[in-house]
Amino acid sequence: MVVQAVSEPVVAGRSTKDAIRDAAIRLFSSKGFEQSSLREVADAVGITKASLYYHYASKVDLLDAIIEPMFEDMQVRVDALAGLEHSPDTVRDVLTSHLRAMLAHRTIGVLCMRDTVAIVNALGKRHPDMMENHRTMCEWLAGPDADQETILRSAAAMQVLGAAFMSKEGVPDMSLDGVERVLLEAALSVLNRK
Repeated sequence: MVVQAVSEPVVAGRSTKDAIRDAAIRLFSSKGFEQSSLREVADAVGITKASLYYHYASKVDLLDAIIEPMFEDMQVRVDALAGLEHSPDTVRDVLTSHLRAMLAHRTIGVLCMRDTVAIVNALGKRHPDMMENHRTMCEWLAGPDADQETILRSAAAMQVLGAAFMSKEGVPDMSLDGVERVLLEAALSVLNRK
């Protein structure tokens, strides 16, 4: 009989690393990044602080592990814009895809919205990528040969989608489908000239 070594202990069906990440998401999004300590994260998981440090060297490393999947998801969506035909249907599809990704990450989004300064300071290296992705998305939404007003409308539409991050708190009883419908309609109306 061959016994395989397990690289990470399992806590309640999850790896310790995942349990730490999940506990940190809950704490950071409810208390704030600056107001939460690694001791609290370790206590929430039921491990020692030394065990936590085995998986994450610092609070910033833990924050990076929390936010990186959201960045990667958004990057995939921005990369998919290359060569995509700009039409009313594709604009709607792109907005829907982006909105669904935001809704999937809305717990992390709350953390980002609440602690914007701490997040930017802690993950400053990612800020240029975030700004470039936002610019790329706005330019694509505006369409070819867009004027300044249309580019501004595109940026405003993206801000409307950003409300997805606070939807869990703002309208906690609204279904995800309802949040998606309302925000998609609002973003599309911002893009359309009246």
